[in-house]
Amino acid sequence: MTYLKRLLRFTVVMAALVGVLTVSIAVAAPQVAKLVGAHRSDHERLSLDPLAERSYIFDSQGNLQGTLINSENENRVKVSIDDVPETVTGAILATEDEAFYNHNGINARSIFRAVDANLESGTVSQGGSTITQQVVKNSLVGDEQDLSRKIREAFLAVELEKQMSKDEILERYVNSVYFGGGAYGVQAASEYYFNKNVADLNWAEGALLAALIRSPASYDPFKNPELASERRDIVFQRLIDTGRLTEDEVALYSQVPLPTTPNVPLPPNDYFVEEVKQQLLDDPRFGLGATPAARNKTVFEAGIRVFTTFDPTMQFEAVRARDETLPNNQGNGTFGVTDPTDGSQTFGTQAIVSVEPSTGAVRAMVGGPGFEVYKFNLATHLPGRQPGSSMKTYVLATLYENGFVPTDTVSGSTCVFRENERKNTDPVRGSSTGTATIVRQTQASSNCAFLRLGQVAGIDKVIDMAKRLGVRSPLQEVISLPLGVNEITPIDMASAYATFANDGMRNEPYLIERIEDRDGNVLYQHQANPIRVIDAQTARLVNETLVANVRAGTGRNAQIDGGQVAAGKTGTTNDSADVWFVGYTPQLATAIWMGAPKGRISLANAGLGGATGGRYPASTWGRYYSALFAGQPNVDFLPPDPTRRGRSVGDIPNEVGGSSRASANGTVSQNDGRGTTGGGTTGGGGTVTISPPATVPTTEAPNFGGTTDDPGAGE
Repeated sequence: MTYLKRLLRFTVVMAALVGVLTVSIAVAAPQVAKLVGAHRSDHERLSLDPLAERSYIFDSQGNLQGTLINSENENRVKVSIDDVPETVTGAILATEDEAFYNHNGINARSIFRAVDANLESGTVSQGGSTITQQVVKNSLVGDEQDLSRKIREAFLAVELEKQMSKDEILERYVNSVYFGGGAYGVQAASEYYFNKNVADLNWAEGALLAALIRSPASYDPFKNPELASERRDIVFQRLIDTGRLTEDEVALYSQVPLPTTPNVPLPPNDYFVEEVKQQLLDDPRFGLGATPAARNKTVFEAGIRVFTTFDPTMQFEAVRARDETLPNNQGNGTFGVTDPTDGSQTFGTQAIVSVEPSTGAVRAMVGGPGFEVYKFNLATHLPGRQPGSSMKTYVLATLYENGFVPTDTVSGSTCVFRENERKNTDPVRGSSTGTATIVRQTQASSNCAFLRLGQVAGIDKVIDMAKRLGVRSPLQEVISLPLGVNEITPIDMASAYATFANDGMRNEPYLIERIEDRDGNVLYQHQANPIRVIDAQTARLVNETLVANVRAGTGRNAQIDGGQVAAGKTGTTNDSADVWFVGYTPQLATAIWMGAPKGRISLANAGLGGATGGRYPASTWGRYYSALFAGQPNVDFLPPDPTRRGRSVGDIPNEVGGSSRASANGTVSQNDGRGTTGGGTTGGGGTVTISPPATVPTTEAPNFGGTTDDPGAGE
């Protein structure tokens, strides 16, 4: 060793000695301790804040769905020191604080040894702070490099040793230290680097974790494998020096390769989990905090466990049914669509949501093509999309609640209605359904029949019915409301239809079953609160009508293999921009929407001129339910009480007669899209004119390819 190096070494060691003496004086003299704000009696100052811990979301079967980590990316899983093996604690103690179980919080010998070893090697191979001092630095005083902080750190380390056991301090340390990659604590680090629980780590893996503590970025095995290997070798040598491993054992463990690929926690990367996360942050009823800031801290840092209603089997079958029935499927849950306004290419997709009628539990949710592709949840986010003729079900419920019966008859001939003292004047032609029972008009999805029935029921009462059943969207009181001109979300449609399946008892749809804190204490438990919103007879009459629609109406493609009874209604809007099927069994209600998320673009621009609710969404629904109910016993709806004989529905308010002039108001493609406008012939259905609620004062739904006496029909 050269004279200059010896002099430098002596100077540094003496400086360290002065530092230790200063700390010793601080420990011995209460007045000095008071000056640095760390008196022995100040127990509150030694209170350690709870460590931020990632939270978890589990499905209804207990499978992990996602993890919630704070904005600082502080990924931590607390573990008991009893669950951390010697392969990890031994490597950490040998490297960071060999005398941990023998000192009182500070260790002068380790400071001198670290200075000497670092000067000898020319590198920073050892640190001088004890583990207790590092806990104090990380939790109480911060890491500013000045003398007053070091004195305060040392004093508080001694105080902490008096208030906590050695194992408690070590547990705090192994859960708080940063290992890189956002991983705080040994459990998160074990997952990140080795995809293992910390309890399963061997000496080579424990040595790498100990190696990372000094500088996670410098010794990152993914970016700097050579430096990481060299640092791990230093840890191995310390394990030999402290008698934990032999040279032969180290020679063996040195052959263990470093990890090459990180394992990141499962993020909220699907529609259901994202919806759960937003509810946790937005809704104070879960008891996670009175303010948004408080809820944010609880959700991302308190280590809560959130148990949801999500059924992975139902979700799998819903996605599979979509992929098997989606037209021109591009392999990612989408099909190509051309935007006619600018000729650009966009995509179409489906949204699916399933609600359990008996509880309101949301069991499956397909919010779009995939969360990584399109993050806007089409199944839940307002304003929703126009439901088309699936809105007619609320007219049925209103009628039946007010004494009408399925065998009552109503005309489906061409109709013109007065709204705001003006009327529509342009003709649209279609085939006739004539006068028929309400059931038959539902099966044909006759627009004029339901415009008449809407007037008889009262549009205000239909709106009230929809609201009672669970539709949250604002609904404009217009004559064309039965044709689905207002926007509604799929989850509202599924939830509302679920009430019919549940005999008129409404359950609010929910996603979160239970929330527990990190110790398993229940913070929130969903409590069922079914409310009767319509009488059982009304619900059963709706069921009877919609079962007939699936058996022999526009919903026939939704029939379930094996004979399980199903009820439902199709919906198709202008130019097939939005096509729906909403249906249910006694066990499950599901709404399926199909269209272009970008906006109301005709699916004819996707080469789907025949796109209707009865063709695609109903087929998806039938495939989905056939898979779910395969091998299950069939369950039927409860039958309605006997009803009076049917009679004719007449005296239609606001109807002003037929028209032979063409409509200027937009069209709605109906009955499998086989109809045409402007007098063309059809094969059993076509297009109907409706009035946009904000601008057009009248609604005209004439015929398809017939005389002015023929009705419009719509899916």
